[in-house]
Amino acid sequence: MRGFSTLQKCESCNSQFSWSKIYKSFWWSYKPIKCDSCGAKNNITISGRLTFVSLTILPMLIFGQFFSPFSNSLLTLGISLFIFFVGSLLVPFFVTYKASL
Repeated sequence: MRGFSTLQKCESCNSQFSWSKIYKSFWWSYKPIKCDSCGAKNNITISGRLTFVSLTILPMLIFGQFFSPFSNSLLTLGISLFIFFVGSLLVPFFVTYKASL
C-alpha cells in the first residue's frame, strides 16, 4: 500500500505521475492517464473512484445535511463547497490506477 506522501506510479515502467496529471483526470470523467515515459494508458480503478467520492462528495453532503451549525443555507453551501475543494486536493494521493491491456 502506498503512503500519503507518494503518488501513483505507472504499472508498466514505474514512472511517477504528477499531482496535476492525476487531478486533471478527475475533472474529465476519470480520463485515463497516459504515461509520459512509456505511453501506457492507466485507468482509475473502481476503488479509486470510491476514494474520490469518499473524500469529496460524501463529506460535503454529510456536513450540509447533518452537521451544519448554520441557519444560513448560503453559508452552509459555501462551507460544503470548501470541504469538497479541500477533499479534491487530497484525492491524488490516495487514488489508484491500473494499466489497461
